[in-house]
Amino acid sequence: MLAVLLTLLPTALHAQRDWSRQGIDIDEVTVMGKRPMKEIGLQQTKLDSALLKENIALSIADVLTFNSSIFVKSYGRATLSTVAFRGTEASHTQVTWNGMRLNNPMLGMVDFSMIPSYFIDDASLLHGSSSISETGGGLGGAVKLATKATDTRGFNLQYIQGVGSFRTFDEFLRLSYGNDHWQLSTRVVYSSSPNDFRFVNREKKENIYDQDMNIVGQYYPTMRNRSGAYRDLHILQEAYYNTGRGSRLGLSAWYINSSRELPRLTVDYGEEKAFENIQREQTFRGVVSWDLLRSNWKVGARGGYTYTWSPYDYKRDVGNGHMASMIRARNRVSTIFGQMEGEYYIGKKWLFTASLSAYQHFAYNRDKNIITTAGESSIVGYDKARIELSGAVSAKWKPHERMGVALTLREDMFGRDHSPLIPALLLDGVLSKHGNITAKASISRNYRFPTLNDLYFLPGGNENLRKERGWSYDAGLEFSTGRKGLFSVSGSATWFESRIHDWIIWLPSPMGYYKPSNIELVHSYGVELKSDLQMQLSRDLHLNVSATYSWTPSIDYGRNLSEADRSYGKQLVYIPLHSAAATATLGWRKWSLLYKWCYYSERYTMTSNDIMLTGTLPQYFMNNITLEKGFSTRWAELSLKGSVNNLFDEEYLSVLSRPMPGINFEIFLGITPKWGR
Repeated sequence: MLAVLLTLLPTALHAQRDWSRQGIDIDEVTVMGKRPMKEIGLQQTKLDSALLKENIALSIADVLTFNSSIFVKSYGRATLSTVAFRGTEASHTQVTWNGMRLNNPMLGMVDFSMIPSYFIDDASLLHGSSSISETGGGLGGAVKLATKATDTRGFNLQYIQGVGSFRTFDEFLRLSYGNDHWQLSTRVVYSSSPNDFRFVNREKKENIYDQDMNIVGQYYPTMRNRSGAYRDLHILQEAYYNTGRGSRLGLSAWYINSSRELPRLTVDYGEEKAFENIQREQTFRGVVSWDLLRSNWKVGARGGYTYTWSPYDYKRDVGNGHMASMIRARNRVSTIFGQMEGEYYIGKKWLFTASLSAYQHFAYNRDKNIITTAGESSIVGYDKARIELSGAVSAKWKPHERMGVALTLREDMFGRDHSPLIPALLLDGVLSKHGNITAKASISRNYRFPTLNDLYFLPGGNENLRKERGWSYDAGLEFSTGRKGLFSVSGSATWFESRIHDWIIWLPSPMGYYKPSNIELVHSYGVELKSDLQMQLSRDLHLNVSATYSWTPSIDYGRNLSEADRSYGKQLVYIPLHSAAATATLGWRKWSLLYKWCYYSERYTMTSNDIMLTGTLPQYFMNNITLEKGFSTRWAELSLKGSVNNLFDEEYLSVLSRPMPGINFEIFLGITPKWGR
């Protein structure tokens, strides 16, 4: 018997090694779940966590460009980037981070280029009426961002080094520690570059001369991006404590230190050393939270503080080598934030929620250049404080397993002005369980108050502005189906419409500066399409594809401001009629190939939609590709990644006269030590 066992032992060991190398087939387990009641009727786009962590050099603006149907407007590489839903403006998009609104009370918008995607663990887009459940003022929608506690045991470290074109360096470091009660995390991102890429300047022509100095031809010169250097530092500290008895405490503290030169316009032909144009920023955001969870109810409280100091300096050579300060603007914003919220379930058919939030803003704006008039000096700017309150209650009802109804009532107060009641009614119903075909519809009213700059900026502020108001509607279908172990496919189609009265727009005034005014009516409508496909091509080979498309007419139906005004019935400026994006990921073992594509149709730069001269920006397509390989050693997990951006060297503009880079490259090396595992 012993001899037989000794004979079979090598065969058994060989088979065991073969299993460890090839794997063992295990039948799939189907997990059934019901759609959360909190998501009844919501039109939302959830961004996969893998997309957020795909590249340390990416901002949330880059992620949204290739993974959503909303329009991302960029002033150039490492410059201001804003987003807009459904044909609206950037200030009509509300943005929250861990429950606290990030919109600047002066500008009303958020610079998404200043939000590293590696700092975000959970991101979702709430389209149209769905945003009212989160916050008021999102006439187009809302972007909801959050960080989450990791499930770490012991100490962990991750470091990624990136090197790219234009002498670009990106670095990411994360230290974390966790046990049964505590989860601690420190994240650091540092990016820097001279950003001196080459581009063909189509707004300038150079003459070609013969020997007799006669002009015999012309050409568009190749130039460098001048004054575009940047240096960004982000530090995020998190601490979470779980009592183990249904309650949790959390702290998130985010510090930003940025210095960015503002690139020269393509129509600026002056000498590079004849001016300085620098925007700096130091921002601190902190949120503390407490949550208590029980079987059928939940309560939570948050408190936060934001401080932003943002100086802008513009200097020019006055002709003798001396740099004279032309603009010396100083902006400072402090915000104190508080919020309470609760949820209560009655059986499996009712969910009631309530929330109350408060923001106290202190805004300081100054141009400290001394302006001398008749021997006197004055300072241009304002110093204002404003409190903002917002309260909401909602009831969600599932009279049947296949049907849901949600009603939200919200009211906002900005200073002494308050909105009438803001209602939102959302419906959904499962039309067919075969394919999970679900119909959704919503209707809501919404309001947005003027920003502090709209009211008080000097010169140009207009204290007589009216708050924007409008009704929004949408309806659509979504489905999901698949076959076990082979593929899954899902998609949605949504029609939307909104009529917004007293739309706020900044236009040139006869005095030579821009001034805000109200447009009587803007009508936005269109279609949004989304689809996702996941295929298991073989044991080791899988394919994921997602695509979005948006058609968004946004028409000005306001009264003509003068006889020369030709804006009536025209598309709003910088809003593309068509936009689309797609990503495809092909994975094989530890190899991954990612392809990203996006498209924007032409955009008008004049309210009259005049196509002469620089009245339009041409359509463009963008293609990026990334190849990644993972390695495993005894002491660490390694990854090597190479990316090619603007694969086909497309010449394009996102904003008039703002240069954009051609084809460029990045290489990343990631190290995650195993440390005793």
